[in-house]
Amino acid sequence: MGLFDFASDIGKKVFGIGDADAAEKIKQDIETNNPGIENLEVIIHDETVCQLKGTCKTAEAKEKAILMAGNMKGISGVLAGRLHVEGDPLLTSSESASGTMEQSVEAEQQQDAAFEASTGTQYYTIESGDTLWGIAAKFLGNGSKYPEIFEANREVIEDPDKIFVGQKIRIPSAS
Repeated sequence: MGLFDFASDIGKKVFGIGDADAAEKIKQDIETNNPGIENLEVIIHDETVCQLKGTCKTAEAKEKAILMAGNMKGISGVLAGRLHVEGDPLLTSSESASGTMEQSVEAEQQQDAAFEASTGTQYYTIESGDTLWGIAAKFLGNGSKYPEIFEANREVIEDPDKIFVGQKIRIPSAS
């Protein structure tokens, strides 16, 4: 699944294992911290957000919603092919597919891959020993640009001094 794979044993904890309200809690967290999404629906099966559906005002709002859902403790993957960006002419083929669940998942994975390729956004998974300063030096050419990375990921990084191994973040384009 590429971008939408996550480490389930790390991340923000908003629900407990087996929590029947986990999908609702993820939905509330996204709606509270990521304005720009309407009619959001979240469905979880096992450790996967098997449906993240709604309409986003921008591609950035979609990227942030995916990262917010995936960076939750207990979530190992996110299918977001039904999370559309306003004005995007591409419709998810899985919405109209009348095939099996497996075919629907495959269609949604293809949609997710197409979205990832179309945005050109770069992502990074935090490794042991990383700091935002070091990540900024590596990707933006100057460690003092770490606030740009923090601002691009404010929804998933609550404190620039507290990042964790396995957390997936967006890298803003170098300015």
